[in-house]
Amino acid sequence: MAEDIIVAQKVQKEYRRGREIIHALRDINLSIHSGEFMVIEGKSGCGKTTLLNVLSGLDRPTDGRIIFDQMDLTVIDERILPQIRQEKIGFIFQLFNLISTMTVYENVAAPLWPTDLTGKEIEDKAMEVIRAVDMVERKDHIPRQLSGGEQQRTAIARALVNKPKVVFADEPTGDLDTKTGASIMQLLRKLNKQEKITFVVVTHDQELIQYADRHFTMSDGRLGGGRG
Repeated sequence: MAEDIIVAQKVQKEYRRGREIIHALRDINLSIHSGEFMVIEGKSGCGKTTLLNVLSGLDRPTDGRIIFDQMDLTVIDERILPQIRQEKIGFIFQLFNLISTMTVYENVAAPLWPTDLTGKEIEDKAMEVIRAVDMVERKDHIPRQLSGGEQQRTAIARALVNKPKVVFADEPTGDLDTKTGASIMQLLRKLNKQEKITFVVVTHDQELIQYADRHFTMSDGRLGGGRG
């Protein structure tokens, strides 16, 4: 059985809105296995993105623990968290978040620029993932010259370029038509199986459940299910 890459233990997340306390996450207990493809489905506002942010170390829980690759993200020095994300985590977003003035190649290579890699090493790594998402012929195009699906493929390549252990995807098909969204999910699943990368996908679209090794349903900050 695969080891757990992420473990959430009794995780709570609260926000204050004036005098009101918003319970975004309520007593979340979750184990994510290394190499699995997990989908967490729920309506807008149910806490999906908050959970993803906490699991990835972008935000800290109000209470509870997040163990990521045997490190407790809830107590680790915040100055170290960006390095952990740089080395171990990739992100895919609904709106792609590409830099509009940069080409496909430059968007994909950008996460490697702050590293100690040589220019040739950066080029090799960037082109490897650009080939994996079938964007070689578009590598010199900027985002406005691409379709939505091509922009998301570019964003996927960017998420994979540092060879992360986990990729977090927040509504990766939310801004795409049904056919293009299906092709993106098939690509993610293919990369998951080939590269053994763990994927955690949050979505409002129940159709994405079919791609999951396990799926959970989220409602009012609570997780339910865990079905395979």
